[in-house]
Amino acid sequence: MVSDYNGANSPLGYIGSVSFLNTVLEVVNKLRSVNPRLVYVCDPVMGDEGKLYVPQELVSVYREKVVPVVSMLTPNQFEAELLTGLRIASEQDGREACNKLHAAGPSKVVITSINIDGNLLLIGSNKQQKDQAAEQFKIIIPKIPAYFTGTGDLMTALLLGWSNKYPDNLAKAAELAVSSLQAVLQQTINDYRRAGFDPKTSSLEIRLIQNQEDIRNPHVKFNAKKFD
Repeated sequence: MVSDYNGANSPLGYIGSVSFLNTVLEVVNKLRSVNPRLVYVCDPVMGDEGKLYVPQELVSVYREKVVPVVSMLTPNQFEAELLTGLRIASEQDGREACNKLHAAGPSKVVITSINIDGNLLLIGSNKQQKDQAAEQFKIIIPKIPAYFTGTGDLMTALLLGWSNKYPDNLAKAAELAVSSLQAVLQQTINDYRRAGFDPKTSSLEIRLIQNQEDIRNPHVKFNAKKFD
């Protein structure tokens, strides 16, 4: 996903081949030659819960070519482990993974979902200056007993949108994004239940159009806690 500073953005989508990923990089480089301030936000969709969705060779392309040119990276836990070679089993591991990713390129890193001892949390990290320590935070996220399609896409889009509005406050952008996403997911479950459908039986399509207000004006219920 790329964005200019006027808020325009375009999703680049799921990538399943090395040639396609290299083409995306060519597009990003060409756009940056026109606008050096172009923001490139990447959700490196490679897999989840220990399982790859893409060919193995894409992992090294993401690690060696994509991460160095990204402005904001939004991996899940498994993807962050693939990109850093670190096993994330604690909050400190998540913070170290963010630091390793910063060293490779992006100034903003959000590991969108980390499962630690049955608890789900987001860890965000913003390194505004290369010679300064990153500002890092966590947001505890309640687990919703259902499976949805498109949550990663929506989360990255929300992070991009709110980061455009608050470019120097990643924690605030993440609070708004998480609160918006959780509200939309809960409303989606409610809609399915009202229709007599058991939300635990299959994956659910997120009800975006019906819940636009939760996207435009989320009520912040999930707060970022900054690490010392």
